[in-house]
Amino acid sequence: MSQSPVWFPSEEYKKSTRMYKWMEKLGFEDYDSFFLQSIDDIAWFWEEAVKELDIKWNKPYQKTLDLSNGLKYPKWFMNGKMNIVHNAVEKWAADSKMRSQDAIVWEGDNGEVKKYTFASLSQEIDSIAAGLSAKGIQPGDIVTLYMPMIPETVIAMFAIAKIGAIFSPAFSGYGAEAVATRINAAGAKVLITADGFYRRGKVISMKEEADRAVSLSPSIEQVIVVRRTGAEVPWNQDKDVEWSELKTKTAAIRTKETDTDTPLMVIYTSGTTGKPKGAVHTHSGFPIKAAFDAGLCMDVCKGDTLFWVTDMGWMMGPFLVFGGLVNGASIVLFEGTPDFPEPDRIWDLVETHHVTHLGISPTLIRSLMRHGTEWIEKHDLSSLKVIGSTGEPWNPEPWMWLFENVCKKNVPIINYSGGTEISGGILGNVLLKPISPITFNSPIPGMDVHVYDSEQNSVLNEVGELVILQPWVGMTNGFWKENERYEQTYWSRWGDTWVHGDWVIQDSEGFWTITGRSDDILNVAGKRLGPAELESALVEHPMVIEAAAIGIPDSVKGETAVCFAVINSSSYDSALLKQELLQLIGKHLGKALLPKEIYFVDELPKTRNGKVMRRVIRAAYLNQNAGDITSLENPAILEAIKNMNLTK
Repeated sequence: MSQSPVWFPSEEYKKSTRMYKWMEKLGFEDYDSFFLQSIDDIAWFWEEAVKELDIKWNKPYQKTLDLSNGLKYPKWFMNGKMNIVHNAVEKWAADSKMRSQDAIVWEGDNGEVKKYTFASLSQEIDSIAAGLSAKGIQPGDIVTLYMPMIPETVIAMFAIAKIGAIFSPAFSGYGAEAVATRINAAGAKVLITADGFYRRGKVISMKEEADRAVSLSPSIEQVIVVRRTGAEVPWNQDKDVEWSELKTKTAAIRTKETDTDTPLMVIYTSGTTGKPKGAVHTHSGFPIKAAFDAGLCMDVCKGDTLFWVTDMGWMMGPFLVFGGLVNGASIVLFEGTPDFPEPDRIWDLVETHHVTHLGISPTLIRSLMRHGTEWIEKHDLSSLKVIGSTGEPWNPEPWMWLFENVCKKNVPIINYSGGTEISGGILGNVLLKPISPITFNSPIPGMDVHVYDSEQNSVLNEVGELVILQPWVGMTNGFWKENERYEQTYWSRWGDTWVHGDWVIQDSEGFWTITGRSDDILNVAGKRLGPAELESALVEHPMVIEAAAIGIPDSVKGETAVCFAVINSSSYDSALLKQELLQLIGKHLGKALLPKEIYFVDELPKTRNGKVMRRVIRAAYLNQNAGDITSLENPAILEAIKNMNLTK
């Protein structure tokens, strides 16, 4: 599946990047040598990284890394004290050159804009932190955030962290049961929510869902409500508190000096079966990894503007906050949807707010492709320095569409893949090497990544398990109250080896390709097949917007493929189209790997951040338990998929 490179950095461009300047400072001119050193001596690497990111310590750490508890539970920056609020906001607010720079630029669904400088953001955080403290929130308490993408969401995160409490963000589109599941797993004491938000010009209520969640969550003592829409909402005088009541004009509250392993955030990620997993992230973990990946790998600099299309309940929401602000960049928060009221909304945001770094998902680009390129041409996108992409594997056609029409073959696309438990990326595209469509040109520095076959041998040019052999800053500090589950999930297969659950290929040219989740992989008559290989063949057809491939049991082959395709037309000859698609797959993969069936569907089940949930498709098709589906934006489609198999 590897493609030839299409983007090549000039020597002048390379030398302008933060990564190159940092390497040069450390005595390296060659990236590959630098990368090898980054995994040969990880303690040295992360010590140099926190220096380069200018992380300020209340009490200097005595040792960078302690592995006395084993690889599963590394201790970073031993005996140091710091608070990430100071490093992300307060130090910039105290800097005469930075205090008046925009920290947050927010745009609502209706086009309303609000801005906070580092100075004004720091003041808001102080005020809310004092209010939370006055309401009895103590260090170590967990506060669940069930909030839309509004400035108060970020202010709440920092105010909670400032007093040494822990925030736990939940996706704004969840229903009550999904929110309650996360509240109860965390044992949260307080819920912060909003009366509602706007989406596609309509008011989406939240308070009613929040109340239902609270009725299922006995640990919640108070519900703090931000007035976003002004709609009338139910009110419980015993529990509900107006956000405006928190604001206090008393003297600024002191920022808590936290230990470097003090939890900052518990963020839940869906499990394949059963309840969600609570990744535990510390003040010196997630924010530093996010800031490193954004600053040194994506070249986010002071004065830049980072905008990722995401929700705070997904990992890329906190990544946006810390990746931008720790580096002294502005961040854009967007309440609305990228194609409302017109298909050019996202390009309008880039132009209006001079976005330098735009983060998207392949699904978003596939959905915009159908509208053509004229919507792009209306806008000046010259501010763009980098486009980041995460959430799922690419297909070549949409990647090239983005590169040619938005990037004008000049702006690099940083394919970026990691996870909630990683605090950022495992694989990426560094700006010192050529970039090819859909692939990654390097592991992220500091990540000791390999591809293993079933016998634990490193393999080249063939699909294998993505594994990590050494710890990194940002690695989840276990699962919240479930360390046995954490060890079973990542460490049970090969001892001291993190098995991530992705199938990848590393080719002899040094490019990496993710072919899917290892629990999505197909094994057709002994031939391992990543779903992306089938899906890329399908979306090559001009009528196919997107596709998903799953494996189902087969009495002859052991397993065979079934595909689902979303079509860009309401009128088509189903039999003829199916025949054309089978010919395409045969051309790319051979007749032995033809799917047993191709179904045409209105949409694919996916999360709000654009991940197609193949395991859920497979479970629905086979009428099995789909496990945790609370992150799905469109669960209704599952019934249609189930019926397809039942009515064959």
